[in-house]
Amino acid sequence: MATGRPVKVYLDLLSQPCRAVHILLNAAQIPHQVHTVALRRGEQQSEDFTKLNPMQKVPVLEDDGFVLTESDAILKYLCRKYAVAEHWYPRQPERRARVDEYTAWHHTNTRPHAAKVFLLEVLFPTRSGSAVDEAALARALSQLDRTLDKLESMFLRRQPFLCGDDITLADLLAVCELMQPLGGGRDVLLGRPRLLSWRTRVRSALGDAFDDAHAVLYAVRDRRKAKL
Repeated sequence: MATGRPVKVYLDLLSQPCRAVHILLNAAQIPHQVHTVALRRGEQQSEDFTKLNPMQKVPVLEDDGFVLTESDAILKYLCRKYAVAEHWYPRQPERRARVDEYTAWHHTNTRPHAAKVFLLEVLFPTRSGSAVDEAALARALSQLDRTLDKLESMFLRRQPFLCGDDITLADLLAVCELMQPLGGGRDVLLGRPRLLSWRTRVRSALGDAFDDAHAVLYAVRDRRKAKL
């Protein structure tokens, strides 16, 4: 493993990509320091954070003066620099290409479609105090269903993980997105045994790092349940 100072990461664990970075750092035991940036308080718009990342988004990684944004780039950088287990981002060209294939697809499919369900069902109503837009939510769920179909038919097929026989960055990014609607009490994988089994395998492979990263999301879910 690379030596030197621990990497600094700026995260809000209500953010799906931030959870993916957090999980990898802990599962791979990469020395790091977490700096929380509370998006709900607008801390990403502060002068200091804007100097660090003018795009005012998390996650951000700072490694001995080198600053990197975008979760996909951060995850791959960590795998290249540190002696993480080879399965995360395989060196063999075809196996690595499969991970890259998923991560390219992820950003216009799994990520926006799962996120939209959470936004419509939890975030927008909480901020505005208005009721859920049921028609918009129904459309978002339909869109997400088509994405889940593709995850099953194209990526999982008959293999245990999205890109083969072991967990990779692809599974990490995907599972964090598909957990997000749980903040509103909605498990989008119910009725899909193949995806439910996949999530169980991912959770088992990640151990405590999975639940540690999702503790904030579980708290949102539990608070909403208590109000019902």
